[in-house]
Amino acid sequence: MSNAMNTDYPIFLGSEIDQPDPDNAMFHVLPVPFEKTVSYGGGTGKGPSAILDASWQLEEWDGKSKPCDAGIYTCEPVDCSVDAATVIDNIATATAKIVRHGAMPVVLGGEHTVTYGVLKGLIEAGLDDFGIVQIDAHADLRQAYEGDLLSHASVMKRAVDMGIPLYQLGIRAFCEEEMAFRKEFGVLYEDADDLVPNNKQTIQLPDDFPQKVFFTLDIDGMDPSVFPSTGTPVPGGLGWYQTLNLFESVANQREIIGFDIMEFAPIEGFHAYDFAASMLTYKLMGIVQRQRS
Repeated sequence: MSNAMNTDYPIFLGSEIDQPDPDNAMFHVLPVPFEKTVSYGGGTGKGPSAILDASWQLEEWDGKSKPCDAGIYTCEPVDCSVDAATVIDNIATATAKIVRHGAMPVVLGGEHTVTYGVLKGLIEAGLDDFGIVQIDAHADLRQAYEGDLLSHASVMKRAVDMGIPLYQLGIRAFCEEEMAFRKEFGVLYEDADDLVPNNKQTIQLPDDFPQKVFFTLDIDGMDPSVFPSTGTPVPGGLGWYQTLNLFESVANQREIIGFDIMEFAPIEGFHAYDFAASMLTYKLMGIVQRQRS
């Protein structure tokens, strides 16, 4: 089997593994290089290829297990050359296909709007009873931003509009509209000003939160000292181990049905951040693999 799809999008961990049959892989990595509504720095469209390329420098052993033993299949990248609504549909179709394979989508963005397409795909595939846990610097709960309903700043508003319960972690930049919406629709949250100074490593989901969880991780949810490589950095974010531990605390309580890594914008010449984003992706796979086994 080939260890690369093309020069821009090699398979994840392709230096160590061959591309498996999609039916024999727990994880399906879906690159989505979509970048349209970024409102500060750019570059998120280059995130997926940078993460995949850096994954060739990873060890199979993640420190606790070998996530690749569960099978990692890398999908062809989603076509993002069309209008935004069509891109969302393309993402949904690709995500639904992954779920129908019995696999877990691991989606690499791209701006956070990508998550809206992923959620639509999960629902199209029949997963209509799940919640979202979000790590982010921003609430992303605006009705629209700069007149765009599909803005990256509105993606969680679209999710709540779909009736999906939401639990937000690490938020530290929001507007009054978003605060009011949180209260009106019962959005759960533990913001950075509590999580970070108190060094909280776990959360407790309420009993009535859905048993299946999709986890969306915006790179800017982590502190810029860890990841300056994002378009909208905000100080006071989560640390490396805190992020992993919070994810694991959710995985210990619920079934993770998929996750994404959004808003990673590579900085040319600083490959340490590409590697860190790739390692983060693999570490999250490892947490899921160990929980399931």
